[in-house]
Amino acid sequence: MAEPDVIVIGAGVVGLSAAIAAVGRGLSVTVLDREGPAAGASAGNAGAFAFTDILPLASPGILRKAPKWLLDPLGPLTVPPAYALKIAPWMFRFWRACQPGRVAHSTAAQTSLMDLSKAELEPFLKETGTASMLRKEGNLQVYEGEAEFKASLAGWKPREDHGIEFHHLDAAAMSGIQPGLAARFTHGTFTPGWYSIADPKLYTLALADHFRTIGGRVERAEVTALRPVDGGVDVLTADGEIRRAAQVVLSAGAFSHRIARTIGESIPLETERGYNTTLPAGAFDLRTQITFGGHGFVVTRLSTGIRVGGAVELGGLDLPPNFHRSEAMLKKAQAFLPGLKPEGGVQWMGFRPSLPDSLPAIGRARATPRVVYAFGHGHLGLTQSAGTARIVADLLTGRQPAIDIASFSPQRF
Repeated sequence: MAEPDVIVIGAGVVGLSAAIAAVGRGLSVTVLDREGPAAGASAGNAGAFAFTDILPLASPGILRKAPKWLLDPLGPLTVPPAYALKIAPWMFRFWRACQPGRVAHSTAAQTSLMDLSKAELEPFLKETGTASMLRKEGNLQVYEGEAEFKASLAGWKPREDHGIEFHHLDAAAMSGIQPGLAARFTHGTFTPGWYSIADPKLYTLALADHFRTIGGRVERAEVTALRPVDGGVDVLTADGEIRRAAQVVLSAGAFSHRIARTIGESIPLETERGYNTTLPAGAFDLRTQITFGGHGFVVTRLSTGIRVGGAVELGGLDLPPNFHRSEAMLKKAQAFLPGLKPEGGVQWMGFRPSLPDSLPAIGRARATPRVVYAFGHGHLGLTQSAGTARIVADLLTGRQPAIDIASFSPQRF
């Protein structure tokens, strides 16, 4: 078998999008994944293209909320005691990233990647035959009382400055967009430019099918190490096989830092373990995605059901799932949406790859320019997939990236 021009490690939405973009530049591409397409976070996310979500998770607002949240083991943010010591260095970096000057820098960088990703999305969907899966139903952020609403206003100012459309609403106006909210939610903000996909797993599988039709190969293999060689990169797998390509894209989600370590790169990637429950499609008359920001979860209408999920458990890759977190969110969703039918749900847990400053790592490896990193998108992998794919294709073909990527440098830590 002839060596491909590029091996992409990871068959999630970012890896497959990058692979398709690379084929579009005339490169031969093979994608390797330990489980196959859409096996990780790309399968169970909330399905949102959250282009208006330009504020980093690392922010002073999170620092104010975190102490209260951390006291609740089933709340929006938790660190299992068994993992607390291990994650301490990452938490220190996160704390530093919450300083106002760094937040401003991260917000500017995030905004540039969001703008690129939004511009690239619909042409990419058209190219891949997936445009019919796009929904433009907006997002409704809801607040419990005047105080919570007023506390949110500082976060809307950067969006306003960037020209992002949103509308603050009272309870009556909210019910016109989404009937059935509990009376405890007195205020809301509707963002019409918030898109979603019919189902993130089906979308990622459709990308894999399209990639194959344009000549790409998808193979199951667990990559354990990279090794730069003259004129290329060797990719070592768990079964002892060695693959070689002229260039490699590392986009293995929450496992990426382990592979990067084999070429001497230490990247502080941590795992936000996300939980959800997907209910049958008739569980609620949902007309827009609803964000319960004070409780750290969303409710989303998919073609395959109603998904209740979110929250952050900083617990690494090896601890067993704690599905009490899914149950806690579903119980809250029943209280917040009194007509919600909770029966028949399917629980899920997945790994979101997160860096301390909430920005992904996009750029070349220190050890060799033939390895390109594209991972660490946290909650925004689907959102930023088309923009990241454009940048990766630019790097693979020696073009100037479409935006300044200095802020996403893998060597910034």
